[in-house]
Amino acid sequence: MVSSPSLARPKIDQQALRIAIVKMFVAMELPFRCIEHEAFREFLSIVAPSLNVISRTTLARDIYKLRVSERENLKEFISQNCQRVCLTTDTWTSSQNLSYMCLTAHFIDNNWKLQKKVLNFCQVTSHTGKTMAKKVEHCLSKWGLNRVLTLTVDNASSNDVGIQYLKKRLISWNSLVMKGDYIHMRCCAHILNLIVKEGFKDNIDAILRIRGAVNYVRSSPSRLAKFKTCVEKQNIEYKGLVCLDVETRWNSTYLMLEAALKLHKAFEELEMQDKKYIEELEKVKGVSSYADWEFVRAILPFLKLFYDATLRMSGSIYVTSNIYMFEVFGIGKKISQMCNSRDINVCIMAENMKKKYDKYWGNADRLNMFLLIALVLHPGYKLQFMHWLISQNFDGEVASSLKEKVESSLKLLFQEYNGGRDEIEVNSQEARFNEGGSDDPYGYNHFFQRTSSNKSELSKYLEEALEESYVDLDILNWWKLNSGRFPILSKMGRDLLVIPVSTVAFESAFSTGGRVHDPYRSSPTPRMVEALICTQDWLKRTQLQLFSNENGDFEELEKFEQK
Repeated sequence: MVSSPSLARPKIDQQALRIAIVKMFVAMELPFRCIEHEAFREFLSIVAPSLNVISRTTLARDIYKLRVSERENLKEFISQNCQRVCLTTDTWTSSQNLSYMCLTAHFIDNNWKLQKKVLNFCQVTSHTGKTMAKKVEHCLSKWGLNRVLTLTVDNASSNDVGIQYLKKRLISWNSLVMKGDYIHMRCCAHILNLIVKEGFKDNIDAILRIRGAVNYVRSSPSRLAKFKTCVEKQNIEYKGLVCLDVETRWNSTYLMLEAALKLHKAFEELEMQDKKYIEELEKVKGVSSYADWEFVRAILPFLKLFYDATLRMSGSIYVTSNIYMFEVFGIGKKISQMCNSRDINVCIMAENMKKKYDKYWGNADRLNMFLLIALVLHPGYKLQFMHWLISQNFDGEVASSLKEKVESSLKLLFQEYNGGRDEIEVNSQEARFNEGGSDDPYGYNHFFQRTSSNKSELSKYLEEALEESYVDLDILNWWKLNSGRFPILSKMGRDLLVIPVSTVAFESAFSTGGRVHDPYRSSPTPRMVEALICTQDWLKRTQLQLFSNENGDFEELEKFEQK
């Protein structure tokens, strides 16, 4: 009997497989020692027996090489696809007490797709505004980026100094729009956080008592089991678990209060069943009272408004600049209404919030015109809706003055994008030049000039009917399809619509930094940390939603613990 020949093993491309392994280590954030682990070596010996497996030292060198090649690819892509860039930046401190600054670029490419790319993740030794601005300046020079529209930062006072320094440098590069008057973009999520915290300040003890109760229940498995028994005894239909919050993130506090309120009867039962519960809580702020729970019940619907707005404005896979003022004015109107609430606690909270709201958004002179114009560039809103919104939030002369400022800023920006000239003037000059020329030997253009409209592109856009399907409208696709009709406005839209209104874009980089540089993996140098984080970002082929879904996390935890 003749045996069949064995199947030939396909030839392995050593270089391609080596690059793939390097990319895998970067993308999956694997410790370098895994490359030398016997289990990984055994796996490779089966799938690629002829492969020369590299050491961890060679892996590190290959990661640096990969970073250089991916950086050049991205640099070329940006040079061909980016009109102007919008930036976000902030700092992060690792578990080893090293400070890093992340700079992220945002732009809309030639195919009208939203792009977000980390430009650097470098170590910094000082948090002063000027130092940070110089880091940004150096990074922009290295990337060949001198056309910056905005820089989004949190509300730290040092950022004001840094913005002014950077503004002067960009003016010297002759690259700013409208003299850089609106380059400074304050993070909306940070402002909302300050507003909500201001609202809590007179009733903070109620929040602290509920937080203490939740912390007690989640502090050990036995306490959690006893609490679950109380839930069953009270026949509570809600099957979720109470969740601890992060004190610096009020969104998580909202989720904690929402879950705790649904289970407040169980907490009352626990108070009767567990003496240690009372003893432990009395050491701090005490046990939650009936008034505490009623306060939370009254404010939760109000807080949900802020929670939902924060999630919408913290998105990263869709444009947010065109909804910013929509949300801001809506929140201001709601706060004013709640100031007249019959519930004294809600009324006090709303009045405190209004003071903080007015500091950032109540002064018409301090509003960023780019964000107001971005709302006008929504074909479902335009100036009609903008005027109505302003009238709803400001009175008399203030409203009239703001409307005039928006319109004049819109016209000035349009002229700047049109080369500094009004479009009607340009069209008339071209018409006079062509009249009687080679393309009009008989002078017929004179008739068509008299009968055609002299309205500018801007006027035509504003006078067209509003898009009826404004709720589900894909605004980037709309401008892509209409860029032929509105070439100048589409350039404006391509820049203004990409403005990030929140600094959430680099929170994913900080999360990656926490994993790359955790207490159990603290050996990477700052240079390697930057290489890993930047290269991982550049290797991504699709953008993922970046705002954290606390609800989803808690639901997964609940499913696991119920098994």
